[in-house]
Amino acid sequence: MKNKIKLLKQEIAKGVIGHENMIDALLIGLITNGHILLEGVPGLAKTTAVNALSKALSLDFKRVQFTPDLLPSDIIGAEIYDVKSGEFKIKHGPVFTNLLLADEINRAPAKVQSALLEVMQERQVTIGDESFQINPPFLVLATQNPIEQEGAYTLPEAQLDRFMFKVIVGYNTEDEEYLIAQKAANETFESIEPVLLASELEEMKEEVKAVHIEEELSTYIVKLVFATRDPKKYGLEKLERYIAFGASPRATINMLKAVKARAYLRGNDFVSPIDIALSIKDVLRHRIILSYDAIAEGLSSDDIIQTILESIEIP
Repeated sequence: MKNKIKLLKQEIAKGVIGHENMIDALLIGLITNGHILLEGVPGLAKTTAVNALSKALSLDFKRVQFTPDLLPSDIIGAEIYDVKSGEFKIKHGPVFTNLLLADEINRAPAKVQSALLEVMQERQVTIGDESFQINPPFLVLATQNPIEQEGAYTLPEAQLDRFMFKVIVGYNTEDEEYLIAQKAANETFESIEPVLLASELEEMKEEVKAVHIEEELSTYIVKLVFATRDPKKYGLEKLERYIAFGASPRATINMLKAVKARAYLRGNDFVSPIDIALSIKDVLRHRIILSYDAIAEGLSSDDIIQTILESIEIP
């Protein structure tokens, strides 16, 4: 199955040049059933990457453009009155899919955001008096623009916590951007073909679960997460005034899943400290709520995580 991972990455690379970390994050989300939030300025192939992933896996894909006038029923569906039969019928929304792209998710108000909470956690949707299961695999892949000010809303903490990763998508290198411009101008991007069956995806998920992690590394992960809640306990008194709230228990759960999947993508059947270092910022950055002191001093969640990572000894 590891050869399949290589084939999958090669196929996605036909449509997405560079951004290896973003592609790895999408694959980790897919094989661990974790939702992914992608943050970056417009034009960095965030939507293109999600579309390429759906084509390479031959999965159903739907895109919702989030806007301030969007309604919950535009996402989950609604009860519609049928005049001919005189009965109400259920019309399913775009959430009934495998990959749901929530484009510019921070441009919709809280009422719409709350419509996603149930499906992200329970993989089900309630319309009227009925609940409907979403067929697996199901993944919410959301994008947001960090420079938007007007018409943008801060995502509620409860929803942010349901995202396994928050991935910061940066610019391409000069060579990569030159290649992108050439392919786009000449319309020479290759078409993406399916390379992975649904049954192979399920097999891959089972293989990831079987990846070994030493008890000492599991304990180390727990300490890293607890250090965001009680820095003083780990000799990090200097961080206390910068953290308003630390990471939730979902952070620990998602870290354990992420490091096993990361090791698997790297071709290993065991977790090493490097897998933890490669995953920790994506898992924790959206779960740490900074204090006013941290914001005033220009510190980011990544700065806090890096300090914790450098201070707690690797077993």
